[in-house]
Order: sequence, then structure tokens, then C-alpha cells
Amino acid sequence: MYNTQSEHWKEPYLNGKVILIDKPLTWTSFDAVKKIRIATGVSKVGHAGTLDPLATGLLIICTGKFTKQINEYMAAEKEYTGSITLGASTPTYDLESEPVFVGSTADISEEIILETTKQFTGQIMQVPPAHSAIKKNGTPAYILARKGKEVKMEPRSITISSFEITKIELPLVYFKVVCSTGTYIRSLANDFGAAIGCGGHLSSLRRTRIGSFKVDDAHSIESFIEEINLLKGK
Repeated sequence: MYNTQSEHWKEPYLNGKVILIDKPLTWTSFDAVKKIRIATGVSKVGHAGTLDPLATGLLIICTGKFTKQINEYMAAEKEYTGSITLGASTPTYDLESEPVFVGSTADISEEIILETTKQFTGQIMQVPPAHSAIKKNGTPAYILARKGKEVKMEPRSITISSFEITKIELPLVYFKVVCSTGTYIRSLANDFGAAIGCGGHLSSLRRTRIGSFKVDDAHSIESFIEEINLLKGK
């Protein structure tokens, strides 16, 4: 545990806390966990739901006995905002790989875009990206995909409660999605572009809510470390 009176501040983190972090762009979710471990000096730290490096937003990080609640938080409904770029697709379904032109967006109307969202609401079957951490015979699929091997991903049942188009500035389409756990927004972007007929990929993503937890209530990594340093008396 801790050895001196000056480390009493650490006790709540050792016992268990839920920390809301606004994950920065390009960071992995584990980067954020590692920072929390270093800042608090607590080894038992985990996150409730991975965010890709190119996504920002809410990351629930648990310490101590609260790590037992991670699965409960992971199962909660999620809310995302972001943008889909129409006219091109990518192997990873986002900007981690080079976009390849599929079709022109010149004849795509607002009506077509809004109508297409309807087939992606409710309980639907979705195929996860081959470039994902889902394991195939014990190996993460993205490792196999990066080696150029063919990876067959099985469709899974998900629920998209709401798929709202918030702004259209072609080729960009901005959205807000409320969905169940297990939903890949990258797959939604790819499938949405394919359904319209011109291709599409995810060009930005921000997680704004997990269950009742909101990103508006989250710390930046910098502000969290600053708060810890104040507790330490630095």
C-alpha cells in the first residue's frame, strides 16, 4: 500500500474510483490507462471500452475494486458524433489507411442521405472491420489483415437506436449515433457509403456518452494530472 502520511491522497484510488477521461486524438486507450497508473501510482487500472487512436472522447477508467464494474459499463448504451466522407472507401474503414475513390457524390441529394439512414436503425446485422481486435483463432484480426491475409468476419446483431444526420457538406456528412455495445461506427460508415452507392469511410469520431456518463463531465489528461499533483502537494 502506501508508506507515509503524505500518500493518504492515494487511498481512494487504491480502494477504487471511476475516472472520466476525454481521450485525445492519436492516443490509444491504453496510453490513457498508463498515464493514470503513473500519475496515481496505482497498478490496478483498466478502461471500459476501447476508443481507436483516431477517435476522441469519453473513456471510463476504473481503479481498485471498481475494475470489477468494467463489464457493466462496457455493456451500456453509447453515443457518438462524427463525420463520414462519401465518395471513397478505405481498407480500415477510417483514415488509418489511404482512401480509394469509389464514386462521385455529385448526384447525391439530402433526401437520399436521410432515406439511407433508415436501413441502419433498429436491430440490424453488422460485419465488424477486418482491421479490428476481434480474435480469429487466437490472433487479433487486424494483425492478419495487415499481413494481407483474407479475414472472414462474422456478422453480429447490434442495435442502433438513433442515426441522425446533423449536417451535410458533401463529401462530408456529419452524424450523431446512439447504439448498443459491440457496434463499430467504422463499419456503419463503410456500409452507409456502400448503400448510397458511392463508398464512404469514417473521417472523424467522438464518443460523447456511455450510459449516464457524459464527456462534458470528463477530465482532459492534463487536468487530471494537475489535480493529482495538487493532492501530492507538488
